Amino acid sequence: MKVFVTGTDTDAGKTVVSAWLCLHAGADYWKPIQSGHPPDRDADVVARLSGAHIHPERHMLRAPLSGFDAARLEGKRIDLDDFRLPETARPLVIEGAGGVLVPINEHATTLDLIERLGAPVIVAARSGLGTINHTCLTLMALRARHIPIVGVALSGPLNPGNRAGIEQFGNVKVLAEIPPLEPLSRETLDRVAPQPGALDWIRWKA
Repeated sequence: MKVFVTGTDTDAGKTVVSAWLCLHAGADYWKPIQSGHPPDRDADVVARLSGAHIHPERHMLRAPLSGFDAARLEGKRIDLDDFRLPETARPLVIEGAGGVLVPINEHATTLDLIERLGAPVIVAARSGLGTINHTCLTLMALRARHIPIVGVALSGPLNPGNRAGIEQFGNVKVLAEIPPLEPLSRETLDRVAPQPGALDWIRWKA
């Protein structure tokens, strides 16, 4: 009962989507690699927005860069063998860093980490211009590795044309459209209702 939230790129809405999933699924949260800390820690945002139980990061890195580059600056190396799924009886939302081809060492990318963890994927994407291309490229990369895809979650102003384009050309369901929320809080996020299939990943077996 786990899902990996990846993005089309940095700032595509992964953390808000992760919080939304935790809130509606009663799930725990885990971010294996956090860079840019301090001051940034996505787990703190998810905890505030959802109240989810937070599992500690495996790597906490200072520079706001890819895991590969941030680790090198600290004289470290991230290895795929570093990662073990946290133990929990609840569903688990795993948030990646950046997009699927972000390097975590000189050989491996986030795709390799997703494969290792054995989790189906929800792709977080922006709703605006360019999202069809970015989202479909991400979906192609996942399918080339035979990684199961649950669907796409869009963040930003509602855009019916882009939603339809992603569903048509990406052959995928848009599971959520999270509009700009003012304020962004647990209460406003709770009002964004799940679409059919949004929580299907809970039924996936490890």
